[in-house]
Amino acid sequence: MYNYRQIILMTKKHQNFYLILLSVFLGTFAWHVNAKDISSETFKELEPTRAQQEASLYVARSLSLNHYRKQHIDKKLSEKVYENYLDSLDPSRIYFLSKDIEDFEVYRFRLDSALKTGQLDPAFRIYNRYQERVLTRLNKQINFLNTKLDSLDFSKDEFIMADRSEVDWAKTEAELDDIWRKRTKSTVLSRKLNGESAKEIKEALLKRYENQLTRAKQIRNEDAFSAYMNAFTTIYDPHTTYFSPRSSENFNINMSLSLEGIGAVLQSDSEFTKVVRLIAGGPAQKQGQLHAADRIVGVAQGDKGEMVEVIGWRLDEVVELIRGPKHSKVRLKVIPHSAKLDSNTVEIKIVRDKVKLEEQAAASSVLDIERDGKNHRIGVIDIPTFYADFKAMQEGDPNYKSTTRDTLKLLNEMQADKPLDGLVIDLRGNGGGSLDEANQLTGLFIQEGPTVQIRSASNRIEVYRDPDPQIVYDGPLIVLVDRLSASASEIFAGAIQDYGRGIVMGAPTFGKGTVQSVRPLNHGQLKITQAKFYRISGASTQHKGVIPDIIIPDTVDTKQVGENSLDNALEWDSIPSAKYSKYNSLNAISQQLSEKHVKRIAGHPEFSLLLEEIQLLESQRGIETVTINEEKRKAEDEAYEAARLSLINKRRKLDKLPAFESLKAWRESEEEKDIETNTALEPDFIVEESGQVLLDFISLQQTSPSALANAH
Repeated sequence: MYNYRQIILMTKKHQNFYLILLSVFLGTFAWHVNAKDISSETFKELEPTRAQQEASLYVARSLSLNHYRKQHIDKKLSEKVYENYLDSLDPSRIYFLSKDIEDFEVYRFRLDSALKTGQLDPAFRIYNRYQERVLTRLNKQINFLNTKLDSLDFSKDEFIMADRSEVDWAKTEAELDDIWRKRTKSTVLSRKLNGESAKEIKEALLKRYENQLTRAKQIRNEDAFSAYMNAFTTIYDPHTTYFSPRSSENFNINMSLSLEGIGAVLQSDSEFTKVVRLIAGGPAQKQGQLHAADRIVGVAQGDKGEMVEVIGWRLDEVVELIRGPKHSKVRLKVIPHSAKLDSNTVEIKIVRDKVKLEEQAAASSVLDIERDGKNHRIGVIDIPTFYADFKAMQEGDPNYKSTTRDTLKLLNEMQADKPLDGLVIDLRGNGGGSLDEANQLTGLFIQEGPTVQIRSASNRIEVYRDPDPQIVYDGPLIVLVDRLSASASEIFAGAIQDYGRGIVMGAPTFGKGTVQSVRPLNHGQLKITQAKFYRISGASTQHKGVIPDIIIPDTVDTKQVGENSLDNALEWDSIPSAKYSKYNSLNAISQQLSEKHVKRIAGHPEFSLLLEEIQLLESQRGIETVTINEEKRKAEDEAYEAARLSLINKRRKLDKLPAFESLKAWRESEEEKDIETNTALEPDFIVEESGQVLLDFISLQQTSPSALANAH
């Protein structure tokens, strides 16, 4: 039999012929569950197509030969795929019974053979059983709502688990019925406490489950195939993804930014649609209420359009609902990232628009800080993303926009009349972008030298360099980062830190240090991780991110956001250092800078509010069980809302604004905001504090120049 490498060298015609022969040959193998097959009377069983069988072979071969992580398709991987597949289908363990899992156990160590040979029968048998359980459960829920909703007793001391991903599977239908009864009770209680009537609650929930039932009956074989393929691909790493033909079309549209939307990167998260990050300059980011790790459960059009619940929908279908004409309004029903229950939702209104390049562009301001009777000019350049107008560049436009060109222009403008005493580059929330721009931007602050290293799956190391010996700015420098600073941002911040060219300040970054490419398949596409970024010091940016010299706490939940929060993320490692010379050895003074910073900021009212906010969020994140006793839930909700309102009003007091009487009044005020008011670049307290740290740095330079130990 041919090995994988021999197959790759065949012509496409011969490959297809071989695959057809292989699938016919494999048709003689038996892949049966040790239980009665699913009745065709319940629903029509899904079956794989030949195109899907061929695609699964291509995916397996490509991952084996081309993925950065060298991982054999063997019994160990089979077990991982098996568990990942079950977790992706039923993450909360509310559909399958333990006897189903016992029936599936025959596949635990046999999926490796199936993956190597394009045999999809095991995956489809599991998916068909899942479909049977979903249809049964949804019908039961509809019946429960029609017959037993009024019997729910909210005075009993019962609770539900906030996270069921690690619990044992229910042994009986009765046990599963009780789990769903409590889930329904919790949802009804949340709606009741939000002021909905019994009739409104019943109608809303009936509509939810009837819609889910309708959609479940429309499930196609492509849904089963995509679920299985992604359970396989994500074992290699979370950024390696199979796109079905329809998903491929949406992916290509997203890459070209040719349709209007809200400016958010979304992904499937069990039965929900999760916000990964917001696009800089996009409508959602400017509106300010949607955040990373929020989950979208409903979409409505305009001010009065009906809210369509999208729980259980495919990602491409949710994206299609969210998209729409420019300047039209979309309403999103969202579970905030801070919510302790899936039933705690808020509604957010966003006006659709294209993400304009000029709104992603770098912007500047100047801080005037007085210290010791002297005024100091600190320049601030906010860089939302690493961008370049490739179309204008290709057309030969001498004034095309890019991160580096715009930053250079802003630097020259700020220093036209008087030189800056220090400079802050603000990369908070910058999710990355053009690698070339990260390389060129680094070049503005160093003489020629390496900026980043890239190691391919074949272990070949490529070093990106700044070839220009000119330094545009050689003064004191701080780079601000946070948990949402990723990829190209981490390359720039890491290079500045490694060279000793400046101080990195903020929260540890995202840790996205991998490189993907998209490969066409006979059926869909495969996005595959093929390389990894390394700093010039040899340390990877993967998983750990860039650790700032001066840490400022962040409200983002690192268990939900960041590379180390993702299953099967590639590990941190290192390679040999590139050849470079440090400008300064900042280790000697970074401790002094940090001590001065901590002492100064401890009394800052904004910083105190930040710590209070983090403490409140942490109190919600650690909850394992939630009461469904009405009096207790009401008391807990009121206490949390009072704490939130207190924080909001403390901040308003700092801004010399009147307090809100309730959270409802605050939400209404937020909805009425003109999003254009959020676009002005105004320094926040962290930017202002970075200016103070720069002045500390300048002072230490003047009083202890030897502490910097210049390496040149």
